[in-house]
Amino acid sequence: MKSTAWYDRNRDAAFARYDALNSDEVHAGWAPEHLPEEPGFACDIGAGSGRDANWLASKGWEVVAVEPSSLREKAAARSHPRVIWLNDSLPDLRALRALGRRFDLILLSAVWMHVAPKTRERAFRILTDLLSPSGLLVITLRHGTDAAEKAARGFHDISAEEAENLIAYASRRAIALRSRTTRPSLIRPDLEWETLVFAMPDDGTGSLPLLRHVIVNDDKSSTYKLGLLRTLVHIAETAPGLVIERTDDYVDIPFGAVGLFWLKQYMPLVLHHGLPQRPRGPGGYGWAKDAFYRLEAISPSDLRLGGRFDADRARILTGAIRDACRNIEIMPVRHITHPGAADRQVFESEYSTVRATAKPVVLSREYLAQFGRFRIPAELWQTLGQYACWLDPVIVREWGQLTAGWGDVAPGSALTRNMGAGIRHGSAAVARVADAARATVAALEWGDSHHDTRVAQERANQLRDGGFPLTCVWSASRIKSSPHIDHCFPWARWPNNDLWNLLPASAKTNLNKGDRLPSSRTMRDAGSRMQDWWEHAWVGSPRDGQFYMEAQYSLPGISGERPSLDEIFHAALHQRARLKQDQQLVEWGVAGR
Repeated sequence: MKSTAWYDRNRDAAFARYDALNSDEVHAGWAPEHLPEEPGFACDIGAGSGRDANWLASKGWEVVAVEPSSLREKAAARSHPRVIWLNDSLPDLRALRALGRRFDLILLSAVWMHVAPKTRERAFRILTDLLSPSGLLVITLRHGTDAAEKAARGFHDISAEEAENLIAYASRRAIALRSRTTRPSLIRPDLEWETLVFAMPDDGTGSLPLLRHVIVNDDKSSTYKLGLLRTLVHIAETAPGLVIERTDDYVDIPFGAVGLFWLKQYMPLVLHHGLPQRPRGPGGYGWAKDAFYRLEAISPSDLRLGGRFDADRARILTGAIRDACRNIEIMPVRHITHPGAADRQVFESEYSTVRATAKPVVLSREYLAQFGRFRIPAELWQTLGQYACWLDPVIVREWGQLTAGWGDVAPGSALTRNMGAGIRHGSAAVARVADAARATVAALEWGDSHHDTRVAQERANQLRDGGFPLTCVWSASRIKSSPHIDHCFPWARWPNNDLWNLLPASAKTNLNKGDRLPSSRTMRDAGSRMQDWWEHAWVGSPRDGQFYMEAQYSLPGISGERPSLDEIFHAALHQRARLKQDQQLVEWGVAGR
């Protein structure tokens, strides 16, 4: 986007100039008619002083403010609590896209002249990919400048035909033009601003029709297609930081991660409960070889990202992941295709052989990448993460129905016990089929899907007993009795036991918060206390590596192996906004704060 040199040198003057204008006046040409009355989620790209981001936030919008220059630092210090700042720029917007979000409004005010003409169509495509169904894209075009200003500030020409170019880009992507207006500059008589408002169609469902086809309509001789989709849904939702590479069209993740989560998913079904995953017949499972069956002594919850395995268990695990990846490549990857195009695979994979060596391993991105790469269409990756909370139950239900007739579940087994009396009327065969379906659904729990605060509880007690002034992160009150450990983001809505997500809280505050999502203001107010807890509880402790690795993989937009605690906190702010947007969660705030 813009060369930041001029803005960095003239930061204070530029800040004062931008902030002197009133946003209601600046956007009077389009906002009264087109800005939705119901606030949603907005992105202000080239946010400068934060004037427009704060304006939207004051109207109730949750805003991501994107700014590559040092204006960002000055603006962030005085921005509205509902504004989160991000260092990024057009045309790539890599950091913004890594958040895995879509927006109801994207605003580019006084920005387009910073985008080189040869990259403008690509930039427009990336912007529209970030729009929600019915979302608005607002772009202002600056007409008029002098050569000296152009050179100093890194402007590119905005021709009289630029609006027509944008309209052509929109037409090629089925984006509608809502309005086109021109107004004189509020401060310079030699300039005028042309504003174009585009809208995404209401039916912008992304890749949901493709996923529905695979889940519901596609032929299945085993559970493997459903198994691969559910594995990818779980990775997209819980571990977006595993991405190795992102282009405009594809996202690459470690093939070993796909194999790892595949094992976590099938271990309870096959090893623990013996539930069939293909119709009864000769042969077993292509991926379930000796190494897989030797995993029986390992809990699926141990197969977490960042987990450490000694040499003996590492050899078994490497073999099991290797066998799983091989079979995933020749079975579900090959046979999940686009509707009506059996020769067009949805996914691509590049498997690499990994030898099991007598060395300990850590389940890191680097280790998992040794097994090769797994490639997912970028739009599909976005859909998998955004709609995970809806997709997973649909896949599980279909899984149960698919396998119900493939084998009996023993009466009184651990899975059928306490699941109800079953079907009281009708044939015994029908009852057995129903029990089998319910048993499969009950067994389809991820190995780490159990509420667990023990590690954080022990650490909090240890710090308190050692004289550390343990404080409730939400209320700022001193905790004198036994501390409660709160999941920052409610466990019931986003099961995650990562260390960064476990926070000390007073009993009263924790019970009051319940399963609600902290509001943006509440998170901001708690920021310093959260970071203080992380620093004393985990940084430099025996769990230091686990803390950083979990944050890197489960929170969006973190780069580097040891980000600052402030970076982790801001990534948590982005995750809070994503959860609110994707799941429409009820917010909570501390009374009086």
